[in-house]
Amino acid sequence: MIQQKSNGLVRINARKTDIFDIFNFKHYLGPNPYLDTGALVFDFALIESRQPLPIADYISRIGDRYPHLNQETYETHAHLFAKVASEVSKLDMGLHLNRWSVKPDADYACISIQSLHERTTRAVVYLVWDWFEAINQDKKFFLDDELLTLQKRFRESVYGGPTVYALLRTAYAKGIPTTYLWSEALMQYGYGKKQVRGIATTFDCDSHIDSDFTTRKDECKIFMQTLGLPVPEGDIVFSEKEALAIAKEIRYPVAVKPVVGHKGIGVTAGVQDAKELVSAYNRALLAIPEDQPTRIIVEKSISGTDFRLLCVNGKFVAATERRPASVKGDGYSTIAELIREENRQPARLDTPTSAMSKIQCDEAMEIYLDEQGYSLDSVIKKGRTVDLRKVANLSAGGVSIDATSTIHDDNIILAQDIAQHFRLTCLGIDVIAENLSESWKTSSNFAILEINAAPGILMHLNPAVGESVDVPSRILETFFESGVNSRIPIITFNKISIEELQETIDHILSQHPDWTIGAVCHDAVFINRSQKALRYDYNSNVQTLLRNPKLDLLITEYEESILEEEGMFYQGSNMVVLNNPTETEMILARDIFDDSTVVIKKENDISIRRRGLIEDYTLGENEPFTQVYFKELGTI
Repeated sequence: MIQQKSNGLVRINARKTDIFDIFNFKHYLGPNPYLDTGALVFDFALIESRQPLPIADYISRIGDRYPHLNQETYETHAHLFAKVASEVSKLDMGLHLNRWSVKPDADYACISIQSLHERTTRAVVYLVWDWFEAINQDKKFFLDDELLTLQKRFRESVYGGPTVYALLRTAYAKGIPTTYLWSEALMQYGYGKKQVRGIATTFDCDSHIDSDFTTRKDECKIFMQTLGLPVPEGDIVFSEKEALAIAKEIRYPVAVKPVVGHKGIGVTAGVQDAKELVSAYNRALLAIPEDQPTRIIVEKSISGTDFRLLCVNGKFVAATERRPASVKGDGYSTIAELIREENRQPARLDTPTSAMSKIQCDEAMEIYLDEQGYSLDSVIKKGRTVDLRKVANLSAGGVSIDATSTIHDDNIILAQDIAQHFRLTCLGIDVIAENLSESWKTSSNFAILEINAAPGILMHLNPAVGESVDVPSRILETFFESGVNSRIPIITFNKISIEELQETIDHILSQHPDWTIGAVCHDAVFINRSQKALRYDYNSNVQTLLRNPKLDLLITEYEESILEEEGMFYQGSNMVVLNNPTETEMILARDIFDDSTVVIKKENDISIRRRGLIEDYTLGENEPFTQVYFKELGTI
């Protein structure tokens, strides 16, 4: 691994032409000795045989891309590198990663930058390193192209879905702890008995029966009819022949869609004749999962605008108008060229925070263009707008427009009446109407198309047009009034023996016999007094305990070696007990809440800090330290 040795510093990862070297990567999921949040930590050094450019030279080049960095001063090249890496880690998507620190050493500096996804953050660091070296050699560096690759990498990560990231970022802002459970492919919000787990907008408290019911569009349609609500006339078919017969019976135009589906895949609206129906039927057929039978809905196509109504915990929260993707002619560009130009717009970066996805070109688009007398090679008159799809599918490039403030009270009541029939945290209701400001009771063009148990929320949070509705907050507030409500009490020691741990558990159970207490030290794991398997990866023991939905309280030990190797799994303790702590172990007193209690023993001297007050005294002869912190347990 060592490539070359200079007069002083050994090159670790540096190439022969490099002036900087980066090595000793560590990734922490939570607070660590270097930063009080999840972080990528690495060492940054200058190669002694070569001299870097003045800091101002790097700033002048970097400032062309990030002008606000010109306004700051930097102590060293390491400080500038850390700041730039932190800025680039946002990926031009506004990611909430803005924490960094630099810890100088004699031969190098230890840099830490806030991280969510290790693979992406590490790639960011290497990208910034390449950028600095390109500046050293006065070479061009195509940062935007590199960022596109990293944006894609982040999007493909478990955190990169728009709904997941929106909830995660909001939880971070509210102080609600989040954990991705790799073995379950679930996100956990909160700890112990306060937790909820879920995928996007579906949570473990939701009725799986109700969730499954919403995927059966045929049965949902019958249910809507029993409630006396407007649904399009139509039926389920099992063959192309039946589809043609139903369409003839209810009369064209009709809509065709698979019974089981999502994101508008396989849906065709406004089918005008038998020829179009055959094409629409085949598209719906292709969208049906292999393990599902051939069941396709053919129903009356209602003219109007496509809207999504969103309810959270049975209450109406937001409404969004969805328009099909379109392009406006300039008199000389083809439709294909107009699409490529539109897809270059910043709003269509197609990242977890983008207002719009890129416009997708497929068979359905080409068929619809043909129906209008166009093709991808057609040149459109200047100022003329051409719709590219019949269906307002946002994932294929449709446009979202906030309509929350325009909705009629009757339509709000309709949405809530539907939502309150389901034990689901979130419910999306797709309707078609001329506009939402008119009551469904008096409108001739109003119909409920379908309901969705796992609705996306980005269209409401970041619409292409209109005001944002903070749906993630409304969802998380369903479970937690605040970040405090998402946590169970946590007591952290820097060192504690098995005997002391058992004694502490017994003391707490004597006061709260109905509690379930999880405890872990270097040598054992307990649920109350029952010893459990101890895993080599220390933080996995802590995570497993916090994953327990019955847990009332957690007791943990974090000594210096664990803090250095793995960091902490969680942030914030209600009580910290330090017995002759090292400098590194003192960081446990850093990551606490404002009303937490800290007990510190140095030899026989005791210091107790609680709610801004400090009490100092000396242990009495033969007075055990356990009695000191036992007296303080009541404060949590």
